[in-house]
Amino acid sequence: MKKLLKSKKLLIIVSTICILVILGLSAFFIWSQDTYKALDSNQIAVEEVRDLEDGWYLNTVENAERGIIFYPGAKVEPEAYAFLAQELSKQNISVAIPSVRLNLPIFDVAKADEILDQYDSTEWYIAGHSMGGAAAAMYADQNLDRIHGLILLGAYAAGNDFLHESNLPVLSISGSEDGLSTPEKIKDNSPNLPADTTFFEIEGGNHAYFGVYGSQSGDNEAQLTVKEQQDTIIESIVKWLESDEVTSQD
Repeated sequence: MKKLLKSKKLLIIVSTICILVILGLSAFFIWSQDTYKALDSNQIAVEEVRDLEDGWYLNTVENAERGIIFYPGAKVEPEAYAFLAQELSKQNISVAIPSVRLNLPIFDVAKADEILDQYDSTEWYIAGHSMGGAAAAMYADQNLDRIHGLILLGAYAAGNDFLHESNLPVLSISGSEDGLSTPEKIKDNSPNLPADTTFFEIEGGNHAYFGVYGSQSGDNEAQLTVKEQQDTIIESIVKWLESDEVTSQD
């Protein structure tokens, strides 16, 4: 009788744990699907609304020598970076932005392989915003021989095996008003990047304006318009790609 009671008790405990796990996973899935969508803005003109192609938002330029694979921020839809992609493509730079697993790039770090395998004649740089930047840095750490540089927007790299000791060109663009990837966090994590990393802080820039998706919890109010921040990002990336730091590696 005692054994039977113990078995029933154990069954209840196991069943309760399973139910809690299922509820937890369900809640996590629902949370991950509550995404930040691209917003229409009278300041931002996206000339062509593109559809996802095999999980990618593509702005490819014929015969472009360079391209950027851009990982979106956590729960931010690829279209929120459409203006960046559009304007960079006007500078003869192809841009590919993936739709990532559970809308969290940290769960899809190797996604860049799909583009690198398909367009192997292009010099590809990997980039990302927020969690997307952290994922991009993780990819760079394990694929230094496949990419030509790393671009971080409102993001920083975690500890790594090879990236911090490499000579990979890296550009880190941050915002002085960023409430998530704060200036302090950017500085504290700077040793995780190569010694020659280029750091550029946008005065008045915040976290959400690295994309066009509205405001974000925990962020600070920007001291400039979203168009001004987007233009500064584009100008900084193009200037960096043309700098001696990058061209000397080609």
